[in-house]
Amino acid sequence: MLATRMQQWEQELIEKGVEKGIEKGIEKGLQRGMIIGEAEFLRRQLSRRFGALPPWVDARLEAADRDALEQWGIRVLDAASLEAVFA
Repeated sequence: MLATRMQQWEQELIEKGVEKGIEKGIEKGLQRGMIIGEAEFLRRQLSRRFGALPPWVDARLEAADRDALEQWGIRVLDAASLEAVFA
C-alpha cells in the first residue's frame, strides 16, 4: 500500500515537472519569437531608410536583445546614418 502510494507521488511529481518544463519552454519560445519579429521589423525599417544593409547590421540584429532592438527602433526615426542608429 505504501509502496503504491509512493509510486503515485513520484509519478505526480514527474508530471508536474514535465508540465513546468513545457510551460517554461513555451514562454521562452514566445519571447524568442517576439525578439526575432522585432529584429525583422527593424531590418525592414533600416533597409527602407538607408538602402541595402551591410553584413554587420545583420550580425548586430541577430545578436540583439529586446532592449537594444527597442533603442535602435527609436533611433531609426532621427538617425542620419546606420552608424548613428547603432551608436
